[in-house]
Amino acid sequence: MWRIFVVLTVLVSCWTVYSVYSQPRIPIPEMVVIPAGSFQMGCVSGIDCDSDEKPVHEVKIDSFAMSKYEVTFKEYDAFTDATGRERVGDIGWGRGLRPVIKVSWEDAMAYTEWLTSQTGDRYRLPTEAEWEYAARAGSTMAYSWGDSIGRNRANCRDCASLWGGERTALVGSFKANGWGLYDMHGNVREWVQDCYNSNYEGAPTDGTAWLTGNCDGRVKRGGSWNDGPWYLRSANRRTHHTEFRLYGDGFRVARSF
Repeated sequence: MWRIFVVLTVLVSCWTVYSVYSQPRIPIPEMVVIPAGSFQMGCVSGIDCDSDEKPVHEVKIDSFAMSKYEVTFKEYDAFTDATGRERVGDIGWGRGLRPVIKVSWEDAMAYTEWLTSQTGDRYRLPTEAEWEYAARAGSTMAYSWGDSIGRNRANCRDCASLWGGERTALVGSFKANGWGLYDMHGNVREWVQDCYNSNYEGAPTDGTAWLTGNCDGRVKRGGSWNDGPWYLRSANRRTHHTEFRLYGDGFRVARSF
């Protein structure tokens, strides 16, 4: 009997060691499961919109996971430290749980590839359709909560927050949307996978990334701490070159099932 006990003790000890050391010792973004469904993508609210938000079209989305918060300095610093990249400057605003800024599309892609290699799970940038679907969380209005920006609902210029027009806020400083995602409107603009096209003619309707068009310029969504409310709308689209690094740019990650 004592021999069986010894064997079981050794097995449990080995499993404990395996469990502890098999997990990556890096901060990993907390993920939220986004339900499958369909939605009308583009300018569906009564607020004026850009021509690149048209035509409105139905898109079907498979269930996927998206990070609850924008990728933080804490998470991104682990990547740059591990890979020997130079740390991104924080302009004196602080690091830790503030969203990382001044990252290019290429930087964001490199982070997702590194995170995949460290965890064994396939991380990526969300597609543009996934991003808008997740930002809306079932809403057909300009913002997930309505057609008015309101007061202190997001971090942007003229949003009546403590940080608007001055700096980023700690992630999660405002109320989450209906699907548990924070800062989908404001704080930092978020890179997505898609190449930029000047309208939605010929856009995918299955939630996949649009990988034709101007692929030197990728799409950014959500608006930033220094943008006015109009740029925070769920349908609003921005684009910059894949190598640009701006103080209002960050990202969040996604995973397929």
